[in-house]
Amino acid sequence: MNKAQRLSDYLPEAAAKIVAQWIDEYCCDFKVAGKRSTKLGDYRPPHKGLNHRISVNYNLNPYAFLITTVHEFAHLQTWNEYKSSVKPHGQEWKNNFRKMMQPFLTMDIFPEDLKKEIYSYLINPSASSCTDVSLFRAIHSYNPPSLGNARAMLMENIPCNATFVIRNGRRFKKLEKVRKRYKCIEIATGRLYLFHPMAEIFEAG
Repeated sequence: MNKAQRLSDYLPEAAAKIVAQWIDEYCCDFKVAGKRSTKLGDYRPPHKGLNHRISVNYNLNPYAFLITTVHEFAHLQTWNEYKSSVKPHGQEWKNNFRKMMQPFLTMDIFPEDLKKEIYSYLINPSASSCTDVSLFRAIHSYNPPSLGNARAMLMENIPCNATFVIRNGRRFKKLEKVRKRYKCIEIATGRLYLFHPMAEIFEAG
């Protein structure tokens, strides 16, 4: 099984071929990583004889995996051009990210609703696609079920006073919105927590 075939387990097949070419062209050590709650992907520049290193979380849907992969390769390209003399998500990175996304947008890869949100996001891309609410919603709609047979929902889509569980099984009740987040009470402890509107949750059984 070649590199593109292995990548097609995580990426749309047509995209996997391009990413495989990038890995070889840039001499990049590309790793499919375990689930990380703090980041979707990571780029590390060459250091002490090591190659460029990119890792992307395995549990992303194919569209999220592709967008994250391009995000990290844009960091690689920006480092090649400017080393550490520019901001990580400055204009130089934004320009490279837009340019490297273009081949995938001209191919029949993304559904039309998602493509529309990507074009909007590319006007001023940010450090994480998760911070663009419209794009995150569109990506999330293509997530497969991920807790038993339950499909993840977004916090913003359940009513106040509804109960829900998170991935580790802890149960909460949704209360009022406080500025941009939702106050929730943990059923077992009575402790209060704030949840982001885009937090993935599951219906309480």
